[in-house]
Amino acid sequence: MRILLVEDEPKVSGFVERGLAAERYAVDVVADGREGLEMAETYPYDLIILDLMLPRMDGKEVLQRIRRNDTCVPILVLTARDTVEDKVLLFDSGADDYLTKPFAFAELLVRTKALLRRGPVNRSSTLTVSDLELDRLTQQVKRGGKRIELTVKEYSLLEYLMQNVERVLSRNMIIEHVWDQSFDGITNIVDVYVRHLRAKVDDGHEIKLIRTVRGAGYMIRAGGEL
Repeated sequence: MRILLVEDEPKVSGFVERGLAAERYAVDVVADGREGLEMAETYPYDLIILDLMLPRMDGKEVLQRIRRNDTCVPILVLTARDTVEDKVLLFDSGADDYLTKPFAFAELLVRTKALLRRGPVNRSSTLTVSDLELDRLTQQVKRGGKRIELTVKEYSLLEYLMQNVERVLSRNMIIEHVWDQSFDGITNIVDVYVRHLRAKVDDGHEIKLIRTVRGAGYMIRAGGEL
């Protein structure tokens, strides 16, 4: 896993780089916004950790310009601002998560691992797999042009599967993403919701989109055998 760290405070960048390297991540460190943008546009990173207060180009502009060309790479923002308005602006600009300074490395590591587990994010407004369509703006789901009514959790589960087409998602990954918490091994709640979702999405259709990968988890794919 390769991470880009854009941070101009030597003490902060130093301890973050050492900590991530100890966890066996490859880390590139730059100290200004313009160089950070150039690196992000040149190399394929698995994660970008971006400070907001940067010389030559501020972090918010870097974030927005990265998102114009790369909607998928996860971006963790480091900020000294902690008002609700500031947080909303960050997410609207394309951040996936934020961490308020000062912070403990342990918390940064937890957030880093969570974003890396989630992987690249498809931010297009419409997700499509075969004849199944999910519109994120209206939160409507249709298959074969026919609307499907889903509960909030069913919708979140389907969106997560469709964001990760043909990628196997473990039950723990689904719990952490859809329920945003640990169920301490009680993963059968995922199986229950997958059954509900299959009944609405796949029943009555010749091609089944939601697949079980025995011993691993679930995935969604357009067709063909595993």
